[in-house]
Amino acid sequence: MTETFVALDPKSAYEQAVNKYGTGIKLLSAKQVTGEDGKLWAELSVAVPEGYVEDERVQEDSEKEALVEKSPVQEEVITEETVSEELASESETALLEELAALKVQLSQMKEELLPQGEESVASKVKTIFIEKGIAAKWLDKVLASLMGNSILSDERLLLAYILEEIDESLEIKEESLDVAKIIMLVGPTGVGKTTTIAKLAARYAYMMDKPYKVGFLNLDSFKVGAFDQLGHYADIMQIEHVTIDSVQSFIIGLEQLADYDIILVDTAGMSPYDTQKFIKTIEFVQSDVVKKLEVNLLLAATVKYEDMDDIYKNFSFLNLNSVIISKFDETRHLGSLLNFMLLYKVPMSYFSVGQEVPDDLLVASKEYLLERFIGDLDA
Repeated sequence: MTETFVALDPKSAYEQAVNKYGTGIKLLSAKQVTGEDGKLWAELSVAVPEGYVEDERVQEDSEKEALVEKSPVQEEVITEETVSEELASESETALLEELAALKVQLSQMKEELLPQGEESVASKVKTIFIEKGIAAKWLDKVLASLMGNSILSDERLLLAYILEEIDESLEIKEESLDVAKIIMLVGPTGVGKTTTIAKLAARYAYMMDKPYKVGFLNLDSFKVGAFDQLGHYADIMQIEHVTIDSVQSFIIGLEQLADYDIILVDTAGMSPYDTQKFIKTIEFVQSDVVKKLEVNLLLAATVKYEDMDDIYKNFSFLNLNSVIISKFDETRHLGSLLNFMLLYKVPMSYFSVGQEVPDDLLVASKEYLLERFIGDLDA
């Protein structure tokens, strides 16, 4: 007899069949179907030999009896648990063999569904994006959703479709200054935190629809001249500047700036592996503050994906609200940055696009990032 099993993926459908009938089943066909929910499902048809269930039970009983009839020494070692483990091992091996066969069938099914030349178009477009830094696993997910669609045979349309998917996947944190808040910038050494804070301060104090009262707190006691640098910006913009060297003085500084709309906090640049500085920064983040605290990670557009990955994973313990991207002016290749944003879905808040204060700071936008990326694709 035959029976059909349906699940979200072929492996799950096959496991349903094995759970019901064991590994003696034979795979007849595998295909994708559209369910009532509009999603793609995997449908597997299997053949079950007549009397299979009964015969399997007899066979299992015989195997157990044969094991019990072995020598006294073996009899002491072989237990019911041992028998179960051996049978499970055999079942697992059979399952792996069937899954391998299923993978071949699904590959053949894909080739049958794709029009002539469509596979090469999809591969060509995929290669273009991979060479620019986009992960193959993300692209495979997008391309799989187009199975049987004519877009796969048109290179121009497929490029446009993938770019649209990238646009929809990116996340932006809208600029909001409706409540008084503390904005803390964290990130690795040399990423441009102090300069970015100066740009934010100038924007909030002088370039918005209304002027906001802005103050500086400087926690960066590690970098030589850090206090002087931020103090220099504070003097130029006539912004209150408080230097901090402990959690206690941090609380005092916040109280001193209690009536300010925005308090910008500069922190020490640190390696993602610098445990000591991380612990110290966490103490500041977890201190008892009365205003809303937003922690923003500053990432350079020039950093390779693997380093971005390490930086984000370590700094994420600080409960990040958004990412600010710096050094846009130092690279034309934004694939690694885009790939990072796609895989982690981190909201972006600002882009630092040059060294000029305050001009070279933009509110983050998908359009700006994609235009730069498309320019790299065209090149």
